[in-house]
Formats: sequence, structure tokens, C-alpha cells
Amino acid sequence: MNKPNAVSDNLPPVVATLPRCFYSGTRTHPVYVDYIEPTNAIGGRMPIVMLHGAFHTGSGYIATPDGRPGWAFYFAQRGHAVFVVDWPGHGRSPASASFHTLSATDIADAIAVLLESIGPAIVMAHSAGGPIAWALCEQCPESVVAVVGLAPGPPANIQKPLPDDRAAIEALRNDESAGCPVYSPEDAPVYVDEPFIKNFWANAARFPQCGMDAYCKSIVAESARILNERFNIGGRGLAVNDPARVADRPILIVTGDSDPRHPRHVDGKLADYLNADHLWLADAGMPGNGHMFMLEDNSDDIAALIAGWLDTKKL
Repeated sequence: MNKPNAVSDNLPPVVATLPRCFYSGTRTHPVYVDYIEPTNAIGGRMPIVMLHGAFHTGSGYIATPDGRPGWAFYFAQRGHAVFVVDWPGHGRSPASASFHTLSATDIADAIAVLLESIGPAIVMAHSAGGPIAWALCEQCPESVVAVVGLAPGPPANIQKPLPDDRAAIEALRNDESAGCPVYSPEDAPVYVDEPFIKNFWANAARFPQCGMDAYCKSIVAESARILNERFNIGGRGLAVNDPARVADRPILIVTGDSDPRHPRHVDGKLADYLNADHLWLADAGMPGNGHMFMLEDNSDDIAALIAGWLDTKKL
């Protein structure tokens, strides 16, 4: 256990005494959590729970592929207690026998246990973690004080349902207006190859090419159901019941201009729907970022913009 010090003395009792890593979640879907204690005793900074996206693990917040410290340490140095989660069946979180049908609701239920145990927190959610974050806003509203969505998936409320047909979805694979969907039969986990990784996640000029091999090795198998929900195939997407309830907190949407699944109008529509602020990085003088901008060469500069927004919300 961490020993009391000037930093932990300013944290809620439960958070101040947590070990560096622990398990939370539900009995069916446990989750591994890395806890990074803040290194600056700045009063009033809210904890941050970091959620990765599909095919990834929490390691993307711990370090960049070219060896720099990740956002978990950046925000801890600013006085936030940081909790980096591996989704069920990802990284060091155990997988159930039915991993291929793991759903966003299953993950949200597991994260809700963590949130309710550590108290109110900011949820930072990337990509397919977006629908999980919107669900948590409804499921445990007192535990989610704000959401930072990093190229986040939208709730199904504003997604066009796509046909449950492999050939139809394959024809849309490179259609940005449809989200470049992937069809996934729900009888086995889904794996992706290096060309897919380079086309959709590591395509941007700012992605560190020297870390490409390390990044490709970090990619894990994914639940087929998660993917079908993310693209709203067959109307499977996770919708919110009351958008106003989700929007009843500060929300920031962050998007790079070189992300094929997140053209400006797509995340702009989400921001409008949830009454959120939209940070289009190119407008902030940062062109060339893709989907994995927390790993790209200007990741600390982007973190600084997010930190500035949190400061304006007194978080």
C-alpha cells in the first residue's frame, strides 16, 4: 500500500490508500487497474479514469511506442489521481469463455464498480470507449463529473443502423461517411493485421514510425459484438435513454484531422448532440494527428490543451 504523504493526504481516503495496481469490475467481468498517484499536491484536481478503445489496452496511456511517458503520468504530474483500466478480456484483465460476445454494457457495468468505489471522477474515453462513457453518465451519474472523449464513438441514437450483411458492410469498409465499418460474425474473437493497423490507427504523419513494431505488438483480439455495436450493425449499437442526462456535465470531444473514421462533421455532430466542446486539433495549430493522438509525436501538447480545458471547468 502507498504510504501517506503530502499528496495522498489531499486525496479521498479510499484513493489515498490504494495499491499501485488492483482488480475491480464485476465477478463475471473483472478489470485490471493501474493506479498512478498524483505527484503534485494540487488541491481540487479530480481523479481521471482512462478507458482505451477496441483492440487496445491501457498500455496506450502508460507509454508511447517510441518510449516517452504516456498521458497517465502527464496528468498525475498535474495533481490528478489516475486509474488506467484494461477492459475485460484485454491486457491483464481475465477473459470469459464468451469473450467474443462481450458487450459495451458488460464493460460499462465493470467500470461502474470502479467508479463507485473511488468516488466522482473524470472519464477519459478513446474510440469504442465512447459509448461506454455515455452509458456510465446514465448508469452512475454522480460518479462521472466530466467526460473527455478522444475520437469517441457516438451513442447509437445518432448513428445510422447498418445492414447485418457481410457483403454490404465490406462494400462500406473505406466509406468515411459510414465510419469505415467492419463486419464481425459473433462466433469468435476478431484479429486485425498490420495493414489494417497502419491504415486506420497509425496512418497519420505524426505517428512515430520508429515505434511501429512495438505498437503492432500491443494490439490484442477484440470481441466481435463490441465491433458490431460500435458500427451499429443490425441496430446493435448502445444508445442512451436520455441525452440531456448525459449532457448534464462538462464534455470535451477531441479529434485529429487525419482520422479516417472521424471527419470533422462526424464528431461535430456528436458534440452538438451532447452540448459538448469540440477541440478540432488543426484549429489549435496541430494538423496531422490521427486516431491514436495520445501516442503521436505531439501527444504532450495535446494533453496540455486537455489540461487547460479541465482547468477552465475547475476539475
